[in-house]
Amino acid sequence: MKQAALNGNQLKAAALAAMTIDHVVSVVFPGYPAVWWIALLHLIGRLAAPIFWFFVAEGYHYTHDRRKYAARLLVFAVIGHFAYNFAFGIPFLPFQTSVFNQTSVLWPLFWGVAALGIQESSRLPGWQKTLLILGICALTFCADWSCIAVLAILQIGGNRGNFKRQMGGMIACVAMYAAVYAAFIDPVYGVLQFGVVLTIPLLRRYNGERGRWKGMKWFFYAYYPLHLFVCGLLRLALHGNIGVMVGGA
Repeated sequence: MKQAALNGNQLKAAALAAMTIDHVVSVVFPGYPAVWWIALLHLIGRLAAPIFWFFVAEGYHYTHDRRKYAARLLVFAVIGHFAYNFAFGIPFLPFQTSVFNQTSVLWPLFWGVAALGIQESSRLPGWQKTLLILGICALTFCADWSCIAVLAILQIGGNRGNFKRQMGGMIACVAMYAAVYAAFIDPVYGVLQFGVVLTIPLLRRYNGERGRWKGMKWFFYAYYPLHLFVCGLLRLALHGNIGVMVGGA
């Protein structure tokens, strides 16, 4: 039986749902509890990031103005920083409590676009590209999904048209992230990061179409900080003004 195709809007909606589940569970049940059904909900949450990485690379390919595309991501990365840190009780000024989870995933998404531009540049020699991308990795190390988000976007964008290489490169990047997560944060939740592979069957069904509703882009930019603000209110109501994940006060 032939599987139904999925357009961009449908995949982004799935990512938003998975992300929301993951964030709400992080707020309600903080501290990486080793409970199977909580871990399962976080596993569902692993669907979100690869879809975002994939469509950042797609957006870079299709946009008519890459500078405006990057600028828009930067603006919402700044907004998302305050929303994300409020949601999880992380100080707004970074590095007061940790080097991990100091800002939202929108920060490396923005830098992922910059890295794609560097990677595609015909004016820069290879060594300059390498140095610049290493610099971007340093700038994004402190964010949610760290510099792995940038590297995954480079793998997806750089291997466009070869789905196996896109996904293979992404998994290799996540393997590095999982190793660091297991070593420094929590072993069980480190292994859980490999749940990103569950996204592969969904992305394989992508039909290359945006979908009928043209407002999904702006819906995402509005939904992201708003759902985090609600998560922050939920955190305060349930736990008081404490941090509920690594990096929190």
